[in-house]
Amino acid sequence: MRRMTEKLTFIRATAVIIIAMGLSPFAHAAPKYKVLHRFAGTDGVGPYSGVIIGQDGNLYGTTVGGGTGHCGRYACGTVFRLTPQANGEWSESVLHSFESDGSGGADPLGGLIFDGAGNLYGTTSSGGTHFSGVVFELTPKAGKWEETVLHNFCSRENCSDGGSSTAGVIMDQAGNLYGTAHLVFELSHGSGGWKETVLHHFTARRDGGGGGSGLILDASGDLYGTTTAGGAHGAGTVYEMRNVSGNWQEQRLHNFPAFTADGQIPAAGPLTFDTSGNLYGTTIQGGANICSDVGCGTVFQLTPGADGKWKETILYNFKPGADGSFPTAGVVMDKAGNLFGTTDSGGASCSCGVLYKLSPGAKGKWTYTVLHRFNNIDGAVPAGNLTLDDKGNLYGGTVLGGTTADGVIFELTP
Repeated sequence: MRRMTEKLTFIRATAVIIIAMGLSPFAHAAPKYKVLHRFAGTDGVGPYSGVIIGQDGNLYGTTVGGGTGHCGRYACGTVFRLTPQANGEWSESVLHSFESDGSGGADPLGGLIFDGAGNLYGTTSSGGTHFSGVVFELTPKAGKWEETVLHNFCSRENCSDGGSSTAGVIMDQAGNLYGTAHLVFELSHGSGGWKETVLHHFTARRDGGGGGSGLILDASGDLYGTTTAGGAHGAGTVYEMRNVSGNWQEQRLHNFPAFTADGQIPAAGPLTFDTSGNLYGTTIQGGANICSDVGCGTVFQLTPGADGKWKETILYNFKPGADGSFPTAGVVMDKAGNLFGTTDSGGASCSCGVLYKLSPGAKGKWTYTVLHRFNNIDGAVPAGNLTLDDKGNLYGGTVLGGTTADGVIFELTP
C-alpha cells in the first residue's frame, strides 16, 4: 500500500510538471490510441473499473470519487455515460452522483452491468445504511436515472452478509445477481423485494480470503473467481462455486504459489474463459522476475483435466522496465484468441503502466507486445479489465493521468 501511495503522489506531481512545460499530451502515444474523456472532479475522479458498452453504443462506467455528492475533497463517486458525437469526439454525462449522508452508497470501485430492460446494476464499497456499501440499480425514467438500493451490506450481525465490495455484480438468465463482498453472495428478486443469500464464507488459509475479484458464469451456471489472499500457501486462490441441485459448493482450482516462480496475489479483474473452457487471469506479484523486491507479476492459464484437476501454465512473466509490470487488471480475449490487458507500472519514464497484447503461437508459445505506454497526460495507472467491441477496438480507464490527474477513458485500435 505504501508503494502505491508513493507512486500515485509521484504521478500527480509529474503530471503538473508536464502541463507546466507545455509538452504535447500525445508525444509518446501510439497512433491508434485516443483519449475519449479526461475527468476533472465534478464529472468523476478515478474510473477503477473501466467501462462497458451499452446496446446504444455508448460507454458506461463508475468513478470512485468526484461528482456533486458530499464526501470531502473528491466527493463520493459517480455513474457516467460517454456518447460518441458526429465529429468523432465523445460527450460525458453524469447519470448519478453518490452521497455520503444518504443510504445510496458511496465510492463505487466495481463495474456495471445492464439487464434486458436497460437498467444498470453495480455496487459501492462504502456508504449505505451501515456504511459498508450497497448493491444498487439505476433505472432510466423521464430522462433521468433513479437509484434503488437492492441490498445494504452489514445488515446482519457481525456483517455476516458481507461488506465493502470492490467488484461489481453479474446476472444469470433468471435475473439473479451474484457478486463478492469478502464472501460470495446471490441476490434474488421476489414478490417481497430482493433477498440476499450468502453462498460461501471464506476461511482464510483453508479456502481463500482478502478481497475478491468479480465473478464469471459458465454455461452450467457455475461461478468462478479469485481471492487475493489465503489458500494453502496464503498467496490467493482461483475457485469455482458449483451449483449442485441448488446447493453451492466451493472448490479451489489453484493455490498460489503452487510452484517456484508461480504468481502471487491474483488481480482484481474477473477471469476470462476461452471456447475450450480454459481460464485466464493475472497476478499482481510473483513470477520469475523481480521488481522492487517482489515478483513483477504473471499472466496465467488454467486448463481443466479429465480427473477434475486444473493445471496452471504461466504464459508470461512481467519484468522491470519499459514492457510493464504489476498488472492489477485481468485479461480479455478477442475472437482470434489474443489476450489484452494492462499493467499499473513500467512503460514510459513516469512508470504509468502499459497496454499489452499476448498472441498464441505454435507449441504453446505466446508473444508479448506492448501496444501503448501511458505518459501521464494520456492516462496513468490503468485499472479494470478492458472491454472489446465487435470491431476489435479496446476501451478502458486509468485511475490517474489526464489534464488534472483525475483519470481518463481511452480507446485503442490494435
